[in-house]
Amino acid sequence: MLIGFVAVYLLASIAIGLIAARRVRNTADYAVAGRSLPLAVVIATTFATWLGSETVLGAPAQFVKEGLAGTVEDPFGAGLCLILVGFFFARKLYALNIITIGDYYRQRFGRVVEVLCSGIIIFSYLGWVGAQVTALGLVFNVLSGGAISLSWGMVIGTAVVLIYTLYGGMWSVAVTDFVQTIVIVAGLGAIAWYAAELAGGAAKVIDYTAQHGKLQFFPTGGVKAWTFFFGALVTMMLGSIPQQDVFQRVMSSNGPVTAKRGPIIGGSLYIVFAFVPMFVVMSALIVMPGTETLLADDPQKVLPTLVLEHMPVGLQVAFFGALLSAIMSTASATLLAPSTTFVENILRNLRPGMSDAETLKAMRISVLVFTGCVLLYSITMEGSSIYELVSGAYQLPLVGAFVPLAFGVYWKRATTQGALLALALGIGTWLLFASSPMLNAAFPQQLAGLLAAMAGMMGGSLAPQWLPNRRDRAARYALGAG
Repeated sequence: MLIGFVAVYLLASIAIGLIAARRVRNTADYAVAGRSLPLAVVIATTFATWLGSETVLGAPAQFVKEGLAGTVEDPFGAGLCLILVGFFFARKLYALNIITIGDYYRQRFGRVVEVLCSGIIIFSYLGWVGAQVTALGLVFNVLSGGAISLSWGMVIGTAVVLIYTLYGGMWSVAVTDFVQTIVIVAGLGAIAWYAAELAGGAAKVIDYTAQHGKLQFFPTGGVKAWTFFFGALVTMMLGSIPQQDVFQRVMSSNGPVTAKRGPIIGGSLYIVFAFVPMFVVMSALIVMPGTETLLADDPQKVLPTLVLEHMPVGLQVAFFGALLSAIMSTASATLLAPSTTFVENILRNLRPGMSDAETLKAMRISVLVFTGCVLLYSITMEGSSIYELVSGAYQLPLVGAFVPLAFGVYWKRATTQGALLALALGIGTWLLFASSPMLNAAFPQQLAGLLAAMAGMMGGSLAPQWLPNRRDRAARYALGAG
């Protein structure tokens, strides 16, 4: 019965996405939903995109192992990223009337920086989308009692998401996200209520959590502990800002006010709601006291096991509906984002005369190809932690793409030479620290790369300019940089 309900829900998601796909008539419709989404939809699609497998399965598992301090990257860094985008970047980027974040790099710094930063952004999505595909495999494996392997579960789940994303682009993603947000909130809310009842009340769960030292957030060590804590925080807080999925929600808004408020409200709701799966997992430890073996094997299975073994069929349907909604909403967005970036900022530089119809066709083909690459990557990385796949995905855009974006928007003297030097020093320093266990143990590699990128931007921009500074007149006007 449970598998039947899940199958019906998956078919309904495909149907909703394909109905929304009828609104796609050109590239702008496919990439940014014709810049027409109202505030409620922008909030929902921002919230749903961020609330993925790492929130429902990865972060609770991390919380069980390391307490609140272990979740500094997600949900805290991830939610703060959306809030920062709303306050400091949304209005300025919306005014440029562009399709991808890569278009901004071209207008501000020229085509070389555009291609390099777009390549970084595309590559970074492998880990994030891979985490969603891994979670889809886990869900089907658990639902079938092991009859469906993790690999085949990944294939089935990915095929479902691919169908409506391939045809409908941002329109399908936005509409399905709106529906899936309702399912996520209602489903996980009901699960949390019932889990608290099973555990003896919410107060007992909170007391149990505090007694086991899980509510300690800030580090208790010296400077080194605080340095690594801050490095973990900025990984997603700043590394997620130069990402196409975030930017697409900003650019899909029906006006600058919506573009600003949507991420702020969505990010705030995300931080608050992310505590719900953590609460449920701590309830599970009370209800299922003999979970040491499960924790040692895969702590990500604690929550699904609680639902399957201790809750009625109605709540099982609600949970797996919410879980699949969370995963699919994130997966669809993260399949679309790198695909549109590739076509708009790399392929169009190789084939500059493409018509709008050719560009739209290329975007759909790109979604198909990228999906195949991610599926292969996910199967290869089988057994990796969902949380680690996501958090590791944002180090590269943090050290490579963030500094040119932030300095380009807010520093008038930022130049193409400075942006290229920031890219070289940021990525070079990050790779140096990543390849040296001694350096990496002494200082976080992502923070070292970020500081080096900032030094490169300032030094390269203030030094004598050996490279021409490329900056479109439209970008100077919109960003107030000239």
